Amino acid sequence: KMDDDDDDIPQLSSHTLAALQEFYLEQQQREGMKTSQGFNQYSIGSIEEDWQLSQFWYSDETASCLANEAVVAAGKGGRIACVSAPSVYQKLKEQDGKDFSACILEYDKRFSVYGEEFIFYDYNHPLNLPENLLPHSFDIVIADPPYLSEECLQKTAETIKYLTKGKILLCTGAIMEEQAAKHLGVKICKFIPKHSRNLANEFRCYVNYASGLD
Repeated sequence: KMDDDDDDIPQLSSHTLAALQEFYLEQQQREGMKTSQGFNQYSIGSIEEDWQLSQFWYSDETASCLANEAVVAAGKGGRIACVSAPSVYQKLKEQDGKDFSACILEYDKRFSVYGEEFIFYDYNHPLNLPENLLPHSFDIVIADPPYLSEECLQKTAETIKYLTKGKILLCTGAIMEEQAAKHLGVKICKFIPKHSRNLANEFRCYVNYASGLD
């Protein structure tokens, strides 16, 4: 019996080793892409998800769709604030040169590589914002609160209402529909956002204006 068990161990080890080697190879390839010429620091995945911070990036198609919607909603010369929605910010920056400006409010300081457009943001302190971030100075705010809790949504809503001139695009779970209406006056859209990795919770978009997402 002991011999049988011993025979199983190398098979398990080699399997695990192969999986580890594959993981490290993928990691090396990603790092290689980052350092190779022409790498775009704004592309989705250039900063990897940190699940401990409850980060889940949108799929490329969803990020593009939300970014395009924000540009149209903001209008010519518009200002767009991305609150805890870095993959939308990255898509906006890929459109560099278009007539709008964007900034990112984010807890993860890895995004400080984006310079002055990065604003450190902790939803627990919703109005702890830089003085130069004037109230109602953004044509649209797109927000994706990191947690599916009413407390998180309520505090993020304070930030959103401080920043926006009026238009709000919220991305959160379908289960938050009632709270989203209560705290931000937003309604669910037909558009179904997708993530690069499938999430267990059904995700939806909510707006308070006539959008292209219906």
